Amino acid sequence: MNKNYLFSALIIGSAIFWQSCSSKDGAQQKQGVAPGEMAIPVTTATVEKQIVSGIKNYPASVVPLQEADLLAEVSGYVTKIYISDGAMVKRGQPLYEIDRIRYQAAVDQAKANLEIAKANLQRVEKDLTRYQTLAEQDAIAKQTLDYAFTDVNNQKAQVQAAQAALTTAQTNLERSVIRAPFSGAVGISQVRIGALVSPGTTLLNTISAIDPIAVEFQISEKEISEFAAYESGKSSTEISVSLPDRNTYALAGKIATMDRAVDPTTGRLKVRASFSNPQNDLRAGMNLTMNVKSTSATEQLVIPFKAVQDQLGVYNVYVVNDSSQAEIRPVELGLKLEDKVVVNSGVEVGDKIVVNGILNVRSGAKVIEKEESK
Repeated sequence: MNKNYLFSALIIGSAIFWQSCSSKDGAQQKQGVAPGEMAIPVTTATVEKQIVSGIKNYPASVVPLQEADLLAEVSGYVTKIYISDGAMVKRGQPLYEIDRIRYQAAVDQAKANLEIAKANLQRVEKDLTRYQTLAEQDAIAKQTLDYAFTDVNNQKAQVQAAQAALTTAQTNLERSVIRAPFSGAVGISQVRIGALVSPGTTLLNTISAIDPIAVEFQISEKEISEFAAYESGKSSTEISVSLPDRNTYALAGKIATMDRAVDPTTGRLKVRASFSNPQNDLRAGMNLTMNVKSTSATEQLVIPFKAVQDQLGVYNVYVVNDSSQAEIRPVELGLKLEDKVVVNSGVEVGDKIVVNGILNVRSGAKVIEKEESK
C-alpha cells in the first residue's frame, strides 16, 4: 500500500515539474529568450528631447591675477625680516633687508667723492678764469691756457662719474630693502636672518594678489559662442564654485576673459572667471568645481543620470535593441539637470536605455523590459 502511494506521488511530482518547466520556457519564448537562457529583469527609460536649463560643471583651479617671485637684487647677508610667513602686506611695505649698513656707507662715500669732484671743478674753473685774463694781456703762454681748458673738461667728467657712482650706490641702498610690489599675501619665507643671498638668483619669497582672484577652467569648442556671450554681457548667467569640501563658495563670480586660441590637441579653450576674495578663502592652486547655469537654445537629448556608467572617465549606457538585447554605447555627456543629464552623442530619440538593474547586465544579454514610472 505504501509502495503504491509512493509510486503515484513520484509520477504526479514529475508531471508537475514538467508542466512548470514548459510554462517557464513558454514565457521566455514570449519575451524573445531562447530556451535555457535566463532574461535579466530591468527598468528602462526612453530617450527624449527637450529645452533644458541646468548647471554645467567643470574642473577648475584658482589662479592669482598677480603673482611674483621676490628675488634678492643685491648681494649680502639678510639682516632683517619685517613680515611673518603667510602675512597680508600692502604695496610698498618693506619685507626684507640685506646688509643696509654696507650700502648706506657706499652712498656716503659716493656723496663725499662727488663733493670732492665738484670742489676740484670749482678750483680749475677759477684757474681758467685767471689764465684767460692773463692771456688777454699776453702775460702767459697760450699752451698754459689750453691746459687750463683741458683741466676744466676733465674735472667736469670727474663730476659726472662721481654723480653716476652716487646714483648706483643710492639704487643699491634702495634695493637692499625688498618691498611688496603690490598688495597681497606672501608665502613661507625661503631665507632666514643671516642667510647669504645673491642678486637675481636667491628666492626670498612669493607674493600673490588675493582680492579679486581668478578661477580658470576649460570649455569645449562647441561652447565658445555661449561663453563669448557671457563675457560680452549679451547673455546673462550665474556662476559659482564648489570648494574641495563640496561646500559652495558664498560669493558669485563673473566670466572675465577667454584665451586667444583653442588647444589643438584637446579641442578646448581656457576661460577665466573673477571672484571677490576678501577673506582669502580661495587660495592659489586650489582645485575647485566651476558651476555655470546654462539654458539650451534648442532641444537636447535627455536621459536619467543614473543610467550612465562611469568607467575611468568614459561614460556608457545600455541600449535595448529590437531583439531585447542590451547593447553598450559610449556617450558624451552635456548639461547636468538634477536627476537627468543631456547626452550630446551616442543615443537617439526613442532609444530605450537601461536605468535600473545595470549591475546585472552585460553587453548582448537578454533583458525583460519594464518602463520606468514617471
